[in-house]
Amino acid sequence: MLKHLGSKRNYIHNAKLAALLSLTAGFVNAAGFLAFAILTTNVTGHAALFAEQIAGKQWEAARVIALWMFLFLFGAFISSLCISTIGKNKRYSYTIPILLELVILVFVAILGKSYDHSLVWKEIFAGSLLFGMGLQNALVTMISGSVIRTTHLTGTFTDLGIELAQLFSKDKIDRMAMISRIKLRIVIILFFMVGALTGAYTFGLVGFNAFYAPVVVLIYVLLYDIFRIKIKYFYRSMSR
Repeated sequence: MLKHLGSKRNYIHNAKLAALLSLTAGFVNAAGFLAFAILTTNVTGHAALFAEQIAGKQWEAARVIALWMFLFLFGAFISSLCISTIGKNKRYSYTIPILLELVILVFVAILGKSYDHSLVWKEIFAGSLLFGMGLQNALVTMISGSVIRTTHLTGTFTDLGIELAQLFSKDKIDRMAMISRIKLRIVIILFFMVGALTGAYTFGLVGFNAFYAPVVVLIYVLLYDIFRIKIKYFYRSMSR
């Protein structure tokens, strides 16, 4: 799922990765919003809030929002730096960004229970989640060759609209490839929505313990290729 990079990836690789990480992002987005009243998987809305706070001369609130936007950017930077430094073609170059995201989610799950709705803790928790989503978004973008983005749906809906229009146009296109891309967009949208619904429902039931759910998904993503490779070798050795 993660060991194939760029042009070596096919629809199945991308669909599996898109489904699981979109599920994670949707979950974090909904649970994070219910916990901190802040969207924690993208920065689009924060730009408008930042402008509003500047216009209203709310300098402290503007500083916090600017910090959140920077943390998403910094997460993307760290993720890209890890993969580039270790090497894009190294099988486990994705390990550090995923482990960092796991640590952040566990941190929120454990310490979130003592959240007192103060601005300082809101700044820390929401900022941590935005940093984690920046890590994830850059990770999946680099691995998939910019085919998949999982932490927001604006670009996905735009791409889906364009590709549907191209599919029904009379221009000569590779229709099979176009249908595969459309199916991938639909997978991202559906699993993000399922994750959001699950996150909202689970947070309502168990509070901050809900953040352990995406931890389980990320552990599965991290270990999937390792166990898959070992199982392949096992069956090959048994068949000799």
